[in-house]
Amino acid sequence: MSDNAWIGKSVKRVEDFRLLTGRGTFIDDHPPVANVYHAAIVRSPHAHARIRGYDVSAALAMEGVVAVLTGAEVAKACKPFGVGVTAPVHYYPAATDKARFVGEPVAVVVARDRYLAEDAAETVVVDYEPLPAVVDPERALDPDAPVLHEAVGSNLAGHRRLVYGDPDRAFREAEVVVRERFKFPKYGSTPIETYGLIARWDALDGVVTVWSNFMGPFIMHPLTARVLGLPENKLRFIVPADIGGSFGIKSSMYPYIALIALAARKAGVTVKWIEDRREHLIASSSGTDRIAWRELAARKDGTILGMRYKWYDNVGGYIRSPEPGCSFRPTGNFVGPYRFENLEVDASVVMTNKSLTGPNRGYACGHLYFETEGMMDRLAEKLGMDPADVRRKNFITAGQLPYRTPTGGLYDSGDYEATFEKALEMAKYAELRREQAKARAAGRYYGVGLAVAIDPSVSNMGYVATALDPQFRAKPEYLPKSGATESASVKIDPLGRVLAILGSTPQGQGHQTIVSQIVADELGIAPADVTVVDEMDTFTRPWSISSGTYSSRFGSIGTSAVALAARKLKAKLVDYAAHLMERPVAQLEFRDGAVRTRTGKGPSYSIKELAGRAHWNTESLPDGMEPMLQATAVFGFTEAKSVDQDDRVNSSNTYGFIAEVMAVEVDPDTAAIKIVKYVTVHDAGVIINPMIAEGQIYGGALHGLGGALYEEMEYDESGQPLAGTFMDYLVPTASEAPEIDIAHVISPSPLTTLGSKGLGESSSMTVPAVIANAVTDALKPLGVQIAELPMTPSRLWRLIQNARQRQPRPGMTS
Repeated sequence: MSDNAWIGKSVKRVEDFRLLTGRGTFIDDHPPVANVYHAAIVRSPHAHARIRGYDVSAALAMEGVVAVLTGAEVAKACKPFGVGVTAPVHYYPAATDKARFVGEPVAVVVARDRYLAEDAAETVVVDYEPLPAVVDPERALDPDAPVLHEAVGSNLAGHRRLVYGDPDRAFREAEVVVRERFKFPKYGSTPIETYGLIARWDALDGVVTVWSNFMGPFIMHPLTARVLGLPENKLRFIVPADIGGSFGIKSSMYPYIALIALAARKAGVTVKWIEDRREHLIASSSGTDRIAWRELAARKDGTILGMRYKWYDNVGGYIRSPEPGCSFRPTGNFVGPYRFENLEVDASVVMTNKSLTGPNRGYACGHLYFETEGMMDRLAEKLGMDPADVRRKNFITAGQLPYRTPTGGLYDSGDYEATFEKALEMAKYAELRREQAKARAAGRYYGVGLAVAIDPSVSNMGYVATALDPQFRAKPEYLPKSGATESASVKIDPLGRVLAILGSTPQGQGHQTIVSQIVADELGIAPADVTVVDEMDTFTRPWSISSGTYSSRFGSIGTSAVALAARKLKAKLVDYAAHLMERPVAQLEFRDGAVRTRTGKGPSYSIKELAGRAHWNTESLPDGMEPMLQATAVFGFTEAKSVDQDDRVNSSNTYGFIAEVMAVEVDPDTAAIKIVKYVTVHDAGVIINPMIAEGQIYGGALHGLGGALYEEMEYDESGQPLAGTFMDYLVPTASEAPEIDIAHVISPSPLTTLGSKGLGESSSMTVPAVIANAVTDALKPLGVQIAELPMTPSRLWRLIQNARQRQPRPGMTS
């Protein structure tokens, strides 16, 4: 079997047979111990209310109920979670003094089964003193706005002004300045499987074991241990092999881990909690809604001189880790694929009486590119240039890569111009413009949108410190943060079969398939000969605080760790065979599943032969070689450094590129948007499995389409959520999925073992921008510009009708 026989092939997912035959192991399939009890959470019906007391007597009197845990008891039993800002925000797993959003946990009932727990939860009486609420981040910063956290004194959780280069000079010298205000919605991921966990608190050894569908990052493990008052080696996280989707949302379930663990301790039993859909929609986690202002300075030839960003990120009732990542996660790629050096970022993180936010697919990049790409089209319109030419004018060129951005990002590889031109060619851009001219002549509203984006993957944990002032970071007691690592182990059994063990927690991305392809290539065997174990257990797996499956890490760092482990094991096989052959290692090589001589004829040893000898006859091993054929590798990025004194940080570790073209037609009477053409071209380095990559791209595109057209977690002025089911919260289905033309440009990363980069968030970051630009282009004859998402039919219809009313009637002058 030749080298690289499996990498690059569309191998069918090995997970699918198990899942399609109903043998998946999800969290609700887990009864790890006998006599599991169930929890129901009592939630606040008020967006803002002081809690004056509880009456749990009726619940405790009900048959099968063993305990009720109140928020007041939570405050006494644990510490608040650490937050990523200096503001004194005290965030507990349940409301303690006040409820600050509808759905916030205020008590937990534990009973013999879920039905009894739910019935008993309805009898818990909480004495509330309702308080005024605020849900708009601009209104929340008014001097007379209701204050959520008295200890903070305002609703501003954090503020940073970051300056790179000389933006003031750029705007003084500008020949053209463009300004716009944008609004990006609060929306979620709605994975098929909601939050779920089982907690056992062992009173004898003091170990808390939690089975959950938590997907990392495992920095939440020490945070949770601290809250519970436990040493980290007394808190065990176990994650099953199967998770029914996450898209970032499940990284925010750690407060529930602490809450149910506390309930288990009080009840003295193992407690299981599975979230229902209403709970998930109103109280789990979502992406951050944002109000943003942009200014762009340019020359008349389209050259960008600088930009100013200002935004209010609405994190809800509390700020919690990893927020304010919504503001700072894309620091390294703030400038996108463009080479301007002058930038000012004014970022405010605001608390309101909405549910809490956290990572959501494309974490903060959907916001970023909706604004940036909207500004590129507005600049083109002001200058009378084609939007494609404005982008061409400002691209970082292939010869400039690797490229250090003014904000500290290190773009590792790529050819943005070639990728963009491929997208234009595939879409037949010139023909789309001709079709647009025909449509407009016929009175139809046809538009063409463009969007390009840097696709960051593998977050550097150090980016979170951008939220802190340099003076604070300079204090002697401050511990700098940095890093991005992942581990993997590869073993060979006595019959030569291979076992690969991961420290990741997949949520449907096909890790087992990808790993079997990589190991098969490295060892010259078939993927079927590789068994992949991807259950996470903090007591048995090597892990770091950055471990987990988020930020598209697996495609870059997980695959690198697996390949390194296989290569370490392969080197050991060569050393062993050299000893058996009594030959120098330099005369041998590993090829086609065996150790062979480099030239000429000679003996060879297959993996099976070496495995049998090594396991059954350890005295055949050379002196100093450890028995057993296994290897563990930990891969990390050397450029994952802490934030410097000038607020520069390489916030991610690999950077791909996306170029998209979309053509739409808008019905002005119904505001229906029809996607006529959609082309997306990605540069994610080496593609290990094209079929799985295509699935990720389709999924990302539909996720972005949801936020652009349908999804929004809306609230009324009193803070009541307006969507608690899928009857009210619309998500795109298969019937709304457009046909997508997908292609790749491969620029291998020099930083990863296989040259691969992350791809999982992909078009979720660009679809909001490209479809907004396409609709704006379609409605240009009406003067409509899309600066707010989602473009629901009702919202878009109002924009169209208002524009029509502003247009001069026949025979009248404007």
